[in-house]
Amino acid sequence: MSPEEFRTLGHSLVDRIAGFLGSLRDGPVTPAETPAEVRAVLGDAGLPEQSAPAAPLLDEAAGLLFDHSLFNGHPGFLAYITSSAAPIGALADLLAASVNPNVGAFALSPVATEIEAQTVRWIAELIGYPGDGGILVSGGNMANFVGFLAARRAKAPDAREKGIDPSRSRLCVYTSAETHTWIYKAADLFGLGTESIRWIPVDGALRMDAAALERAIVEDEARGFRPFLVVGTAGSVGTGAVDPLPALSEIARGHGCWFHVDGAYGALAAALPDASADLKGLALADSVAVDPHKWLYSPVEAGCTLVRSREVLADTFSFRPPYYHFEQDPDTINFYELGMQNSRGFRALKVWLGLRRAGREGAVRMMADDCALAGVLAEAVKRTPGLDLLTVGLSIVTFRYVPEGMTDPKALDELNENLLTALQEDGRFYLSNAVVFGKFALRACIVNFRTTRREMETLPGVVVGLAKKLT
Repeated sequence: MSPEEFRTLGHSLVDRIAGFLGSLRDGPVTPAETPAEVRAVLGDAGLPEQSAPAAPLLDEAAGLLFDHSLFNGHPGFLAYITSSAAPIGALADLLAASVNPNVGAFALSPVATEIEAQTVRWIAELIGYPGDGGILVSGGNMANFVGFLAARRAKAPDAREKGIDPSRSRLCVYTSAETHTWIYKAADLFGLGTESIRWIPVDGALRMDAAALERAIVEDEARGFRPFLVVGTAGSVGTGAVDPLPALSEIARGHGCWFHVDGAYGALAAALPDASADLKGLALADSVAVDPHKWLYSPVEAGCTLVRSREVLADTFSFRPPYYHFEQDPDTINFYELGMQNSRGFRALKVWLGLRRAGREGAVRMMADDCALAGVLAEAVKRTPGLDLLTVGLSIVTFRYVPEGMTDPKALDELNENLLTALQEDGRFYLSNAVVFGKFALRACIVNFRTTRREMETLPGVVVGLAKKLT
């Protein structure tokens, strides 16, 4: 493709994208098509034998995406914690892909490497984390995996050579029942087994019970087990609950455990002026997971692990095979030594440009706006007959429909499950679910700069209207 053809195609595609973004709020959140319907649009043809011109291919691809997607940038998208993507991030991805650096080694990506390092420092500065080490990864699972592996390396260094042998002394990890499922994957994939997880009960605010944590660790120590990791949550995926992080940190350190905070969603809220002392306690952690593609409005993928020192990650991940001849100057950052990937895309550019575009003031204001909108929704739910408000945490609201006279718990859960399906298929709003103290709930999470007070005040009426059609 010549530069002239690229310019023409690029201008045409950007025009279509601009039109799409400008009309996003006018259509449904999703066409709610079945897999069979989407496959029918693509057809079942095999791999093309011959080449095809670029212009109609791009035009067709744009049409497919604009007509057959769920739009997390739509103001009615309030489901999973995937934010509306800042347009500057889309342009950043185009620029990054055009240069196409491999941000595995400084020699392969000089300025991209330094932009990523600066981005990591800025994220730490934004949330008040006192560390200079970290790495960008794909998202929350990977960010938490990095912290998990750093903990295993620091607290069970013999595992590198000998592996995990439960017959010697089982390694134990402590977390609350509200923790994201990444903890299952980590215990499975990294050799501990899911039986090594100690599920600590939560209090009435769905926060880990610190006293129960202390008891669990003491009991395991008495049995000859090896407590090595305490995982606190800064903004649970279900309700936005924040564990008592300072108390958990003190317990972890008292027993020689690594303290990791899963702040994939809520850690960024530590930048808010009214952030709680519990949330600011993430500064005490040995490692923190945080996702810029959640509350910094970066296009996916963009997760981040922060640690107090870069050497922690190098000790965990660095291997130097003879076929790698990269500069080993102490001042050189080679990200292949700090994480699980060797070949790495330039995901930092969209985060870096987004932070520069918004600045601290803009980033904080947008998060504060989302939290304020959650408050607006909560008040609207309380005013609406038939709706029962369950929780409000950060920018997450959970509630459910409880028609007059219906008291059977199973029937209420089934009704609200059907209501969620109807709501997702309706197209005006898209919510997800949570289970709150055993109750199936509708869950709205606002991480969307296009969402306004109007959507918050409209949503309860839409929910009740659809619910009445089901009863």
